[in-house]
Amino acid sequence: MEPIEIGLWVSGGMLLMVILGMRVAFAAALAGLIGLIWIFWAKKGMQFSELDWALTVAIKTAGQVPHSKVSAQALSLIPTFILIGYLAYYAGLTKALFTAAKRWIAWVPGGLAVATVFATAGFAAVSGASVATSAVFARIAIPEMLENGYNKQFAAGVVAAAGTLASLIPPSAILVIYAIIVEQDVGKLLLAGFIPGAFSALVYTGLIIGIAMIWKNVGPPIGGFTWRERFESLPPALPIVAVVVIIIFFVYNPFGDAWGTPTEGGAIGAFIVFLMAMARGMKWTQFKDALLETAKLTVMIFTIIWGVLIYVRFLGFADLPGAFADWISSLTMSPMIILICILLAYAILGMFMDAIGMLLLTLPVVYPAVMALNGGEEVAAADSAFGMSGEMCAIWFGILVVKMAEFCLITPPIGLNCFVVAGVRDDLTVQDVFRGVTPFFIADGITIALLVAFPSIVLWLPSLAS
Repeated sequence: MEPIEIGLWVSGGMLLMVILGMRVAFAAALAGLIGLIWIFWAKKGMQFSELDWALTVAIKTAGQVPHSKVSAQALSLIPTFILIGYLAYYAGLTKALFTAAKRWIAWVPGGLAVATVFATAGFAAVSGASVATSAVFARIAIPEMLENGYNKQFAAGVVAAAGTLASLIPPSAILVIYAIIVEQDVGKLLLAGFIPGAFSALVYTGLIIGIAMIWKNVGPPIGGFTWRERFESLPPALPIVAVVVIIIFFVYNPFGDAWGTPTEGGAIGAFIVFLMAMARGMKWTQFKDALLETAKLTVMIFTIIWGVLIYVRFLGFADLPGAFADWISSLTMSPMIILICILLAYAILGMFMDAIGMLLLTLPVVYPAVMALNGGEEVAAADSAFGMSGEMCAIWFGILVVKMAEFCLITPPIGLNCFVVAGVRDDLTVQDVFRGVTPFFIADGITIALLVAFPSIVLWLPSLAS
């Protein structure tokens, strides 16, 4: 049997295991190990006497993957970004951010929901994890909305959808993972996420105001805040702004050379938030909880990476990425139509897989195909199919894929953010959250369509860093 045939059979088996409920990390690791054994055994003519040899080589090959790949310095960004978010929460910075947004924005229709989106976007700028963002604002924003007469399902849907902004607005753990997989500049990818993230928040805002204006009882406006109260709410929220500015200058200094690497920027950001938390009287138990929550989420992400990298190593031996790229390049449809079909496939796949696992599993195959569509890694903008260089195409596709991953965080039946919001709130069921989040599918669809139609929304900032 040819390696490509083995690759297709093993990949099909892995998808079946995921659909049946096995965790992506374990399904990918098991499929990768079985695939390696099968390929090495096939090279020896499928002789039973050679099965022990194939098993030994496959185990050694798979065993080298986790350490060699996960020890990359760039991955140290993930725990530091997650720690920033949890320290900010336990320091009370998220509550201050929400209070400021509420006092300035709550007077518009659906004002508390709009304030939640803006506060979530601000918190996303210091937290790299959508799950953590949703959990934090489920505790802060939903009680406020319910106390002011908001529809329960609508309030839950706002928090679950707004939490996805942390996947796009830097520092983003998923963008870091994407950069490492496709071997692109982490700093430029993080920079590229700012405008699309802010744009996505504005689209959510427009949707919320429209819903609140049509259905008056869903999200009534809240008034009564004086200008003095509004201005008094700003200083407690400024520390988050300071941390964001510091991280940006470390990743990309618009006035000269960058001050350091993204990893150093994340570490300094975490240290500054730690000092702020200590100054605000953070207790030992709160600090311990922040470390434990960071460790739990980091271990979850790294476990997925370990498992999927074994599968990716198998894909390399099976030569599936190259075969898929050749097949995509041979299609007679326009490159833009093929790209849209790929994005739609991500929407369907995301119904059965978590965002990080989905990207890790698909990018080794899909990314080379997209780059081949554009004309290759080294193609100039004038000679490319999408009108951009290979590097810019990689950044643009990365933002599109991460936005699709955001979309998958709220789609049933796996939508992780919806489960998190329901888990935090005893008065909500998962069904309530899924019903509340349904209108935001439209907003995400509009955002993705505009990012595809107008790549400059994504590429303007990274082009300045080139």
